[in-house]
Amino acid sequence: MSDRREFLKVSLAAAAGMAAAHVLPASAESAPLPDGIVYSAEKPGKWSDKVKSHAPVATVNGNKVSVKTEHSMSEEHYIVRHTLVSKTGEVLGEKTFHPSDKEAVSVFEIPAGHTALFATSFCNRHDFWVTAFTI
Repeated sequence: MSDRREFLKVSLAAAAGMAAAHVLPASAESAPLPDGIVYSAEKPGKWSDKVKSHAPVATVNGNKVSVKTEHSMSEEHYIVRHTLVSKTGEVLGEKTFHPSDKEAVSVFEIPAGHTALFATSFCNRHDFWVTAFTI
């Protein structure tokens, strides 16, 4: 389990750092993502048939954001983690899932002053996915 945690920490830090290293345009949706490391609905790479079940969906309601990944949860194949990351790479929230969880849904409070955000979803088989959104 510690190897998986270390991988997640390194993956999140790398993705957030790469996103923060670029000057984001007015809309976070057009932020560049590194090919073959981070996947998105716009750039699914080798996982083009997995977008619907792996790209996180962020829904904003006031100062809260709900992140959902439409993915089945089983011992063999499940969503491991969601994170909410600011445009500067700051982790604003995180939730770890277990194969026994019924669904991969998390709710985070958005701190004041954050408008361009990234929701991430990590699948134990199909890598690290990110959805950029603005509020």
